[in-house]
Amino acid sequence: MSSRRPRTCLRAGWLVVATFLSGAGTAAGEPYVAAPPPRAREDAMPGGVPFEERLAEIRRRIQEVLVYPPLARRRAVEGESEIAFEIAPGGAPAGIELVRSSGSTLLDAAAQRAVRAAAPLPPVLGRLRVPVRFELDAFEPTVP
Repeated sequence: MSSRRPRTCLRAGWLVVATFLSGAGTAAGEPYVAAPPPRAREDAMPGGVPFEERLAEIRRRIQEVLVYPPLARRRAVEGESEIAFEIAPGGAPAGIELVRSSGSTLLDAAAQRAVRAAAPLPPVLGRLRVPVRFELDAFEPTVP
């Protein structure tokens, strides 16, 4: 079992606190050095359509196929769900999950269905988080 021994020293006006661990994989007296923070995930699609345009197209397609649940419409329920997913090589959404609820299970389920129905989607590497908005004024009324 290793024991922690904090050591402090004053160098050039700075107080430096180093923690040394004895016998835990380092030579005696060597400090542990933290790894650099992970780099932000970048879209690595070579050339072509810029990331922002592809993301806007994905959002447009989802909103275009979105079906407002009739019961939610009758009850005048509005809200915004946030859905996270990845895009598989064929353009199908994968790993769809609700990240932030609209407050209505009807709207949340409809948002997830819309993400599936919007396929095929433009290629984007990494996991996306897309808001799906339900506003009564933005939807055409359905004819019975």
